[in-house]
Amino acid sequence: MGQREGGSLDYSSGFLNRLVEVLGGPGGVAFTNNLTLAFKGSVPVPNVSLRGGAKNPLPQGEGERIAAMYEGTPLAAVAASGIETRREVSEQLMNEMAESARGAGPARAFEARARLVGKLMRGKPAYSIGFIDVGGWDTHVDQGAAQGSLATNLEGLTRGLAAFADEMGPAWPGTVVVVMSEFGRTARENGNRGTDHGHGSTLWVLGGGVAGGRIAGAQLAVEERNLYQNRDFPVLNDYRSVLAHLFARAYGLDAARLERVFPGAKAQDFGLV
Repeated sequence: MGQREGGSLDYSSGFLNRLVEVLGGPGGVAFTNNLTLAFKGSVPVPNVSLRGGAKNPLPQGEGERIAAMYEGTPLAAVAASGIETRREVSEQLMNEMAESARGAGPARAFEARARLVGKLMRGKPAYSIGFIDVGGWDTHVDQGAAQGSLATNLEGLTRGLAAFADEMGPAWPGTVVVVMSEFGRTARENGNRGTDHGHGSTLWVLGGGVAGGRIAGAQLAVEERNLYQNRDFPVLNDYRSVLAHLFARAYGLDAARLERVFPGAKAQDFGLV
């Protein structure tokens, strides 16, 4: 949500929607089954499922009827954009899903979806801010190491990110991607050869203009004495402060507009962009 720390949460106001609002929207799209909380707010934002779009395309004439329902309303442009994007998703996923279904695992599946997201965002200026979710990280059982479920998930994630960068092409130098999770994992393995929910996690920041190849921000040695409550890693860097700086650099936001996006958060410069 990105709201003020310690205050009551407003689940109808997400930080990405507030970003679109201060930028004068529209400009966002969620590639999710349901609109993510981060995009909920006063500015209408379309969401398009990459999982069901190909299996459930709109019946012939249905898109026109839906558009007619919203004609003359503030949601007309969002409805038309969502219908067109769903059509594109359905057409492209039909081909890509046929290929990925031939014995391919989760890595191949996300790679195809990420490549499609790159194609859509590269060709649609209105979709300059996007959100996509990747599941399968709640590894309570048989997490494994180099050959385990975590390694498989990480391979799928990295292949997808590489495919997205490839599809963005000449737009990649001006693109910033942030990979984040709402929770971390415990430092110790549980009795089921997995890990449980924890506090501290990791942010990945990548893009054509990102000064990467390093670990940034406050850090602690991976030692037992540094564990939070003797079980997991503490939260050392506020994700709102990291994103606030990235937004300021990417969109030229001043302090007043940053305050509207992340109330009470202070932008922290780790030299990423």
